[in-house]
Amino acid sequence: MVESKSLKLYLFSFRNHGDFHEDCMNIIMNDLIELMDPHYIEVWGKFTPRGGISIDPYTNYGRPNSKYEKNG
Repeated sequence: MVESKSLKLYLFSFRNHGDFHEDCMNIIMNDLIELMDPHYIEVWGKFTPRGGISIDPYTNYGRPNSKYEKNG
């Protein structure tokens, strides 16, 4: 489990982060995997459109040798 305030502060730390949106989602997912060791996790970024283009990157992970592996 992740405490909601800690997660909020962590996510806000990406506000001025210089990576691409997709890279940020992968960093967040990898940090959550390391913290929680889930069987399956999905991370979906909903970013404010810039220049009329919406970027909503999505990534998922299924633990190896589990029924979720093929989903990841």
